[in-house]
Amino acid sequence: MTPLITWLSAEPLYAAMFTFVFALLVGSFLNVVIYRIPVMMEREWQASLVEEALPDSQSDDINSTDKKDSKETFNLATPASTCPSCQHKIRWYENIPVVSYLFLRGQCSHCKTSISLRYPLIELLTALLSVVAVYQFGFNAYGLAAVFFTWSLVALTFIDIDHQLLPDRIVLPLLWLGLLINSQDSFTSLSSAVWGAALGYLILWSIYWLFKLLTGKEGMGYGDFKLLAALGAWCGATALPLIILLSSVTGVILAVILMLSRKHEVQNPLPFGPYLAIAGWIALLWGDQITAAYLLML
Repeated sequence: MTPLITWLSAEPLYAAMFTFVFALLVGSFLNVVIYRIPVMMEREWQASLVEEALPDSQSDDINSTDKKDSKETFNLATPASTCPSCQHKIRWYENIPVVSYLFLRGQCSHCKTSISLRYPLIELLTALLSVVAVYQFGFNAYGLAAVFFTWSLVALTFIDIDHQLLPDRIVLPLLWLGLLINSQDSFTSLSSAVWGAALGYLILWSIYWLFKLLTGKEGMGYGDFKLLAALGAWCGATALPLIILLSSVTGVILAVILMLSRKHEVQNPLPFGPYLAIAGWIALLWGDQITAAYLLML
C-alpha cells in the first residue's frame, strides 16, 4: 500500500473526510455519466440504423472522413459542459461539487436559468454512501472495492429512473469485476460468486418468461437480469434471497407512496433497477448481519 493509504487506514476520521471530498468529485462526474451515456447509446443506435438502411456505397460515404468531421464528438469528455439554456461554457470554478451550486444560488451565471437541485443531491448522495462503505469495510482494498460498487449503482439507479435503461457498458464490467474481486474470497467465495451471477440472471429470466406467458406483457427488462447477476457476483448466491426480498419490499412501498401522492399512475411501469441497486448495496454492506439476525428470530 502507498504511504497515504497506510496512513488513512490508521486514521478513520481523516479517511472519512478524504473519501467524502473525493467522492463529491466522483459524484460530479457521475452526473455526466448519467446524462451522457444514454445519449451516446441513442446516437450509436441511430447511426447503426442509418448504415443498415443504406447500400454499401452510400454507407461508405457516411463513414468518410468528411462525415466524421462534420459530426460533433460526443462522449464522457467532449464536449465541455454547458448550460442547456444559453450554451454558456461552465468554467472550472462553476463546477465545484455542491459549493458552486450554493455560490451560484442554483442558477446559471450567464442567463440565470435555474440549475436542477438533483446535481448537488447526486454529488452528496455519492459522497455519503461512499463514506458509509469505507466505514463498514475500512480504508483498504475491500472498502475501495465497495466504494466503486457504490458509484456504479448510483449511476445505474438514475439512468434507469430517467430512461428505464441499464447500460451493458456499466453492468457487464461490474459483473466481471465482482467475479475477479471474489476470486480472492473478498466478499464471498469464488464459487458462491459464480453461482450468484448465474442464478441471479436465471431467476429473473424465469420470472420474466413466466409473467409474459401468463399475461402477454413484459414485466421487466433484460438489464434487470444482468444487474441481479452482477449483484450475485459481488454478494454471492446466498445473498440473492435477501436482495430479491429487499428490492420487492422497497418497490412496493415506494409504488404505494407515489400512487397515494398521485405522482404515479398504476398503468405506468416503474423501473426495477433502482430497487435492485438499493437492495444489493444493503446486502453487500450488511447482508450477513441481516441474515444472522433473521435466523436468530426463527
